[in-house]
Amino acid sequence: MKIASTLRAALLAIAAFAGLSAPAMADGGTVTLTIYKAGWIIGGSGGSGVLNFRGRSYALSTGGLDYGLVFGGSKTVLRGRVSNINRPSDVAGVYGAAGAGLAVGRGARAIVLSNQKGAVLELSGTQTGLMANADLSGLAITMR
Repeated sequence: MKIASTLRAALLAIAAFAGLSAPAMADGGTVTLTIYKAGWIIGGSGGSGVLNFRGRSYALSTGGLDYGLVFGGSKTVLRGRVSNINRPSDVAGVYGAAGAGLAVGRGARAIVLSNQKGAVLELSGTQTGLMANADLSGLAITMR
């Protein structure tokens, strides 16, 4: 009888320990970014946005550099989903991309980016202005 209760206690302890040590599941939210971009060979971008995560809104700032064939200026408004985050600060970081595009007037834009913390942004929206690019670009997002 004593062995059975000892075994039961050991199994309960193992189950409790396994439950406490299980990794937290990553969550997601929505993001809206407004980015202004201008350049001639080397370009720069800056803007702001909002992260909606677990019922709260968090202000974001963006900035970045582009290098390659960059010409013109544009305003891009992107909306979409962020995934694989555990807390709002996981969105902050540097996102890199290589791409090409042309916007004359108004055009569509879609992009998928990830940062060093594993956050994944899946964004789409519109780009307005005159912009031609075939470049490597980096976008830094910070919490305000």
